[in-house]
Amino acid sequence: MNKRTLLGALAMGVVASVALVGCAGSAASGGNGGNGDKAGGDSPHKTITIGVFNGWPEGEAASYLWQQVLEDKGYDVKLTYADAGPVFAGLAKGDFDVAFDGWLPTTHKSYFDEYGKDLVDVGSWNDDAKLTLAVNADAPIDSIDQLAAHADEFGNRIVGIEPGAGLTEAMNTKVIPEYGLQKMDFLTSSTPAMLAELKKALDAGDDIAVTLWRPHWAYDAYDLKDLKDPKGALGAAESIHTVTRTGFKDDFADANTWFTAFKMDSDLLFSLENVMFRETHKQSEYPEIVKKWMAEHKDYVEGLTS
Repeated sequence: MNKRTLLGALAMGVVASVALVGCAGSAASGGNGGNGDKAGGDSPHKTITIGVFNGWPEGEAASYLWQQVLEDKGYDVKLTYADAGPVFAGLAKGDFDVAFDGWLPTTHKSYFDEYGKDLVDVGSWNDDAKLTLAVNADAPIDSIDQLAAHADEFGNRIVGIEPGAGLTEAMNTKVIPEYGLQKMDFLTSSTPAMLAELKKALDAGDDIAVTLWRPHWAYDAYDLKDLKDPKGALGAAESIHTVTRTGFKDDFADANTWFTAFKMDSDLLFSLENVMFRETHKQSEYPEIVKKWMAEHKDYVEGLTS
């Protein structure tokens, strides 16, 4: 498999991803490991540590939403970024309390196979999840099985996301070998870098193929189409699940009840993602952006803990 490192924006994405993963260990070491009050409801001012996948906006949006909701209820909430693998490993070890981006039954199955006895699947909060290989809407092909024959028109490359992502694993183990795409360069770095390459190509009127997924705000922002997957290599539609460490239910009974009932349809999710990600914002700005969104969706937000 040939891979090469993208320059410019792609390199920035690598640095950001490495930095975030690097900080995950130190931040996660502050995980509560059972700070809750088991004697009757959750005790405020106890830390809940949320593991956030690098570059996965649906989980990022849900994490910042719940950070604000929980803090309004008196909890201290810490968000720690890492790739999917380290987050699942951290949940299994008790370094993280919860993550909101477990894709089942396919994308993150390998992590549940490895760590399942130390993870708790609280339930799905969105049932419209789908891994995709997307192209510009006016691209000359409509199906993945046409891509190899038109590789030159796409610069002989597929632009991917993080190397440790379940989507990347699916591309490497199923899509590329099953559709004979071994001669194309599969470029992996980060989701922000992929999106930068996507925007650059669309602005220039070039054909581009990227790994993507639904729900994602890029489908609102850009004119894209998903390539048909006649071999089913990317799997069927999935659900996005809330996953906790074992013991979380005992330590934080109220929060666990809220997480179990949590639902968010794709239209509502897109509206939150759009205000967070369509324009460039610093992570430090997300809390205020989310608070403003919450004020505009008061009935939904109040229902999360009622």
